[in-house]
Amino acid sequence: MSHRQIMKAFSGLLLALLVAMLSSTIVSNALPTILADLHGSQSQYTWVVTATLLTSTATTPIWGKLSDLFSKKLLYQVAIVIFTIGSALGGISQSMPELIAFRALQGVGLGGLQALIQVVIAAMIAPRDRGRYSGYTGAVFAVATVSGPLIGGLIVDSPLGWRWCFWVCVPIAVIAFVVLGRTLHLPVLKRKVRIDWLGATLLVGGVALLLIWVSLAGATFAWASWTSVAYVGGAVIALALAVLVESRVAEPVVPLRLFRNRTFTLAVLGSLAVGTAMFGGSVFLGQYYQISRGFSPTHAGLMTLPLVLGLALASTSAGQVISRTGRTKPFMVAGGISLLAGLFLLSTVDHATDLTLMGVYLGLVGIGLGFLMQNLVLVVQNTVAMKDMGSSSSVVTFFRSLGGAAGVSALGAVLSTKVASNITSSLTRLGLPAGDAVHGGGGTFDIDGLPAALQPIVRAAFGDATGTVFLFAGFIAVVTLLAVVFMKEVPLRRTLDADTTPTVAPALTAEVTTALRGRVLDSDGRPVSGVVLTLTDASGRQVDVGRSARNGEFALVAGSTGEHVLLATVGSLPPAVSTVRLTGTPAWHDLLLGGTGGVTGRVRTAGRHAAVAGAALTLTDSAGTVSASHLTGGDGGYALDGVPAGSYTLTVTAYGHAPHAEPVTVSTGAPAHHDVVLEAEPEFARHSGTLNLG
Repeated sequence: MSHRQIMKAFSGLLLALLVAMLSSTIVSNALPTILADLHGSQSQYTWVVTATLLTSTATTPIWGKLSDLFSKKLLYQVAIVIFTIGSALGGISQSMPELIAFRALQGVGLGGLQALIQVVIAAMIAPRDRGRYSGYTGAVFAVATVSGPLIGGLIVDSPLGWRWCFWVCVPIAVIAFVVLGRTLHLPVLKRKVRIDWLGATLLVGGVALLLIWVSLAGATFAWASWTSVAYVGGAVIALALAVLVESRVAEPVVPLRLFRNRTFTLAVLGSLAVGTAMFGGSVFLGQYYQISRGFSPTHAGLMTLPLVLGLALASTSAGQVISRTGRTKPFMVAGGISLLAGLFLLSTVDHATDLTLMGVYLGLVGIGLGFLMQNLVLVVQNTVAMKDMGSSSSVVTFFRSLGGAAGVSALGAVLSTKVASNITSSLTRLGLPAGDAVHGGGGTFDIDGLPAALQPIVRAAFGDATGTVFLFAGFIAVVTLLAVVFMKEVPLRRTLDADTTPTVAPALTAEVTTALRGRVLDSDGRPVSGVVLTLTDASGRQVDVGRSARNGEFALVAGSTGEHVLLATVGSLPPAVSTVRLTGTPAWHDLLLGGTGGVTGRVRTAGRHAAVAGAALTLTDSAGTVSASHLTGGDGGYALDGVPAGSYTLTVTAYGHAPHAEPVTVSTGAPAHHDVVLEAEPEFARHSGTLNLG
């Protein structure tokens, strides 16, 4: 795709990403007000966030696998519709269980938006060039993260009320749906679909049980209890069965072979820790500023600006440099160090921390996230083939969301326990009974509804407990730093698909798979990138699929010899079909898109120049496939039209004349004029009935 085509499609993708980001940033800042209105508790606060992360996490690999089988554009639009319905229903919630349920539905659509945007970008842009477009993605992150808390705060503080925090995303989602429908044009590869529903069910069930256990343990039941054993045991059994199923099915949701790649495995570990640090740490910032420091939702949104600016600047600058150098590891290592330092510094905050100093800490966290988030996905996409792009991208996003969901649940439980402990300690020092006060102060977000004497104690308890949350997030971020340090850097390729050409010894070439390489050219002889090439054998079975690179070159692999059909499709241009004969040795074959030519002329006899009527003309390519045929009329004229440009052999046979063959070159545009002269057939050959192959 050209830069202009990419930017048109990018507009719809970025609008959808804006919707997804706004849904989190707007709502997270309004949650204290929402829970005070709906009489929610600390555990329900985390479940409003966890419900969305849970369903988005569980469905992310499913969306990614579906994108390898179905239309990416259609799936993206379906995700937008589901997300929009969840947002609209969230705004009419009358109780906390309803809100949590609608947020879960919203998360199903969010999982599709998160997974598919990476897949669609990978289908349009080569890894080496992807950095220049990551600046736009970083800008959307910045706009959504900056404007989200501000919009959420303004909505909550205005007569509209908190319900419009959900409804405001609906019109943007509708616009994104329409824009994507008009601008995103990706080829759909038709192949037999086999979806691993059993593996998907086991995977979702196992992850759900783990997250529910982390969220409820310590509050509803003890960590060391038979209930915990049941949750953990059920999760382990479900995930073990999922691994067994994924190792045997033809189309696994999470291809286990991807984990043989060291870079992929380390990127997954790094994403898991990034998600925990990012979601688990930042989701409690709004709570800290509003409850502990007493700021309004609007003011609380402004206080997160350092984190947002650090993320936007880091992702944009890193993307530009990476496009020029092709190196990602220096930025990821720097991001891991910055994230770790920022989180450990934030672990020192309490209810009286200097806000300027805290802004510096948040800036470090933002820089770390900006250097890490997109690059962890990029290094994975750089190491896998296009056929696994959806699965691999969604697996990384899946583990990042899994880390976020587990982080929010676990750190929420830590925060709740720490708040209760702080309130108990404060009241005990004052010689007051702590039982009812702990239940009331630690379980409600309506601080203004508490007795005046209790309010400063509860606010201080929340503020002092927040540092513990960031301390745990910092320990988890150590995993991210170690993962990127031990990751082997592979220079970013300039092609959409990985080079699948096998490297074999010359003596063994005839015994292994055959490599087919070539170029895709337009009617003017210029290379065409992003063309989908499908190679099928004589029985019509798909052998391999690939895309042409920026220089028009492609590389496919066949497991057998003989005649194969090569199909090239791109955009609105007519497809090009060609027959190639593979012999076991590497072959080169060029394809021409959007341009045809032909040959016209007359067939006449030698000497007398008389027209030869009824002469049969055939035009065959280098593989021996007939490209065109014709019978001459009474004037000996013929016309072979609609032939792709290239070199051919023109064969002419006519009764009473010797067969004739000669090479011809077909160019695009007007047919070339070429007369054929036939020699009279010798008498002995006409009557003998023998075929002389010499």
